[in-house]
Amino acid sequence: MVICLFAICIVCSSLLAGVYALTKEPIDAAAKAKNEAAIKEVLPPSAVAIEEERTVDFEGASYSYNLAYDEQGNTVGCAINVAPVGFGGPIAIKVGFDANGVIWNTKVLSQAETPGLGAKCTEPAFAEQFKGFDPSAKKLAVKKDGGDVDAITASTITSRAYADGLALAVKVFNAIGQTPMLLNE
Repeated sequence: MVICLFAICIVCSSLLAGVYALTKEPIDAAAKAKNEAAIKEVLPPSAVAIEEERTVDFEGASYSYNLAYDEQGNTVGCAINVAPVGFGGPIAIKVGFDANGVIWNTKVLSQAETPGLGAKCTEPAFAEQFKGFDPSAKKLAVKKDGGDVDAITASTITSRAYADGLALAVKVFNAIGQTPMLLNE
C-alpha cells in the first residue's frame, strides 16, 4: 500500500511540474503585457519611451516604478506600484504621475475587495476623481477624515486604503525625485 501511494504521489507531482512548466511562460507573458498596458494607461500621452522597471527603498519597503520620457528625452512621468491593504487584502495599484508630481491616472492591477462594495474601486466612477489630483493642493484622504476624496458608498475601508496607497505613492515619487539621476534630469 505504501509503494502504491508513493507511486501515485510521484506521478501526480510529475504531472503538476509538467503543467507548471507548460503554463509558466504564457502566464508570465500575459502578466508582462498587463503591466505594460497599465503603465501606458497611467502615464501622460507624451510618454513615448518607458524605462525598464526600477526599484526604490522607502521607509523600509521596496517599491517598483518606471520612468517615462518624451521624444526629446525629457522626463514626463513616473508610474509607481503600491499595494495598500484594504478590507479583503492588498489592493495593487499603479499610480501615474506627470513630471510635476500631479497624479495623471491610477489603475487597479488586482484586488480582493467585496464584490458590489469595495470592488467598485476598479470602476471609473471612483478612479476618475484622481485624474489630475494635485497632492500639493488637495489632501489624499476620504472626506470623512477631512480629505478631498469621495469614498465608495458603504466601503470606507477600501476608500481609505486606496487614498492611503496614493498618498504613499506621492511620498515614493518625492523620494525618487530627490535622486539626481532620475526626475528633472
